[in-house]
Amino acid sequence: MVLRTRLFSATIAALILGGAVAFAQNPGGQPNAVIELFTSQGCSSCPPADALFVELSKNPNLIALTMPVTYWDYLGWKDTLGKDSFAKRQKFYAKARGDGQVYTPQAVINGASHIVGSDKHEIERTVKQLPTASLAAKVEVEEDNGTLRIRLTPVDSDLDKTAGVWVLPITRMVTVPITRGENQGKTISYANVVRGMVRVGDWDGKAAVVTAPLTATQAPEADGYVVIVQADQPGRYGMMPGAILGAARGTR
Repeated sequence: MVLRTRLFSATIAALILGGAVAFAQNPGGQPNAVIELFTSQGCSSCPPADALFVELSKNPNLIALTMPVTYWDYLGWKDTLGKDSFAKRQKFYAKARGDGQVYTPQAVINGASHIVGSDKHEIERTVKQLPTASLAAKVEVEEDNGTLRIRLTPVDSDLDKTAGVWVLPITRMVTVPITRGENQGKTISYANVVRGMVRVGDWDGKAAVVTAPLTATQAPEADGYVVIVQADQPGRYGMMPGAILGAARGTR
């Protein structure tokens, strides 16, 4: 399934820097890749990709995120997890890459390359080809007295452009019975469903600590969160998401 539409501008938010603190290591250590799945409950091709991402979510070297889109809702079933903002994000990626490829199921790796989301072999091959430290920033998180502290440490060299620091509340597992549309009669499980995206600061490539209210990690039905650092990609329609430079799982 492919859809091409116009793009919209991204959101921006505030940065608060904090002092040095003792940060705990993230569960599973630093990930090697962030993989986003753009999927839809109204897409008959998506269930194998959804099942694959449940499997990938168990890999400590990966952060696998599910971002349900809404543009297939007209096919007879409205996606119960879908958000227009995820559809816009997917279109921004296509515009930033310059290939215009927007479809479901689509997996985007580290904000750059894209692969059919159900192609396990190609996803594994692409991840294996990444260098051991493929992300430019080491990200560590700590919660303290209602505050989220995010420590950012460059892995090798300074960044030559700005990046956003984002908090993504997630639900680790959601199971949905679908009663209409192309997947009528199926019950599908989704891993690490993103419930929203909050930009809590900027990163200039140097060692820094970004702080935000702990409420940034919360959203209805969320039971966890992920932090990502993502380069800003200037474009005709404003800033678009670029390469993902770092990521960490929340401490809870």
